Amino acid sequence: MNKTARFLSVAAVAAFAAFGAHADEADGSQFALKFDTNRTRAEVTAEAVVEARTHNMEPAGSRVVTYKSTADRAAVRAQAAEAVRTGQIPHGEFSAM
Repeated sequence: MNKTARFLSVAAVAAFAAFGAHADEADGSQFALKFDTNRTRAEVTAEAVVEARTHNMEPAGSRVVTYKSTADRAAVRAQAAEAVRTGQIPHGEFSAM
């Protein structure tokens, strides 16, 4: 019983301390960003237009590189069949070598 009472009292003190540590303004005004600028609205708009024209929204590495193959389909199939026959590549459902 003594250990339980001590545990509950420590938990209560910890909860009270945690509640006090989070005390703040109701609106969170300490996190508000404050800007002091001398630029005009026209300057900012002109910069945004230039950025919109030059900025690429496509993620890096998302383009697939394409190329035109010069290999013949029949030749590639014959090479693959030869590789299977000679054991250079696995085949079938169980393909562990």
